[in-house]
Amino acid sequence: MRHFVQNTLKAPVTFEGIGLHTGKPAKMVLFPAPADHGISFRRSDIALGDTVIPARWDMVERTALCTKLVNKAGVSVSTVEHIMAALSGCGVHNARVEIDGPEVPIMDGSSAEFVRKMMSTGIQRLAAPVRAWEVVKAVMVETREARATLLPCDRLKISFEIDFAEQGIGRQSREMDLRNGAFARELCDSRTFCRRADVEAMQANGLALGGVPGENAVVFDGAVIQAGAGLRHADEPVRHKMLDALGDLALAGLPLFGHYVGEKAGHSLTNTLLRALFSEPGAVRQVTCDPILTARLPGQGLVWSEIPAQVRRVA
Repeated sequence: MRHFVQNTLKAPVTFEGIGLHTGKPAKMVLFPAPADHGISFRRSDIALGDTVIPARWDMVERTALCTKLVNKAGVSVSTVEHIMAALSGCGVHNARVEIDGPEVPIMDGSSAEFVRKMMSTGIQRLAAPVRAWEVVKAVMVETREARATLLPCDRLKISFEIDFAEQGIGRQSREMDLRNGAFARELCDSRTFCRRADVEAMQANGLALGGVPGENAVVFDGAVIQAGAGLRHADEPVRHKMLDALGDLALAGLPLFGHYVGEKAGHSLTNTLLRALFSEPGAVRQVTCDPILTARLPGQGLVWSEIPAQVRRVA
């Protein structure tokens, strides 16, 4: 079989936990899917009507705190960014995700457990070529505080910069080529984070009800850091923002060749960027990947020994 083929999972993979914002328990099962299926979610707890939600940019109900998908029947699933990043970062192009609640389990706040379980179960090749989106011309969107840009590039690259007044975060920046399993090695174990003041504000508004500082989120309060056994990277916050960006970009529906540049950007702005990309005439085109292009996709060449262990912290 030719090696430039689509991938799915070898067998179902199950995850259980609580949602970060709803605090509600959920069981999520990833099933193998055929070529050209893409990624879809199905709410198994809803008996009637259209319960399938395609994992696509045009299904996003834009919010500042997470990525929420909603189908035309109003059925939704939220906080999909970490599992979408894991699927993209492991090179899984096709999967059916069944979930019995409104929000994806937060696990430890990162994508690490998703990556470990999927890779230990195994990836199955499918007899169909990989199709991808190629950014042809630059597209940029911005607000008063933030900017997100997609530039032409022969691979997927992510550059990100954040700047927080919190002493424990400060200004951080990183650029990464996502080829050859770089996501699993360098980003997948970086956890969601927030400021202590944000936690209090979110919980006062009925959000972050499942958040446990140090267990499924890193919380910064000035120079004080609640991070369980400690930070997993000195720049864990900006790495997590890159993880989020990969998950949100995976909603393009196909792998993406382009250079994403985020400056204080978040979920909503990245979705606005994808909407701009697909609405701008001539900004993007679909390509069929030959072996050279396939080798540049996230997840290609990933081996088990490169996946972070259960706990990693800065020395």
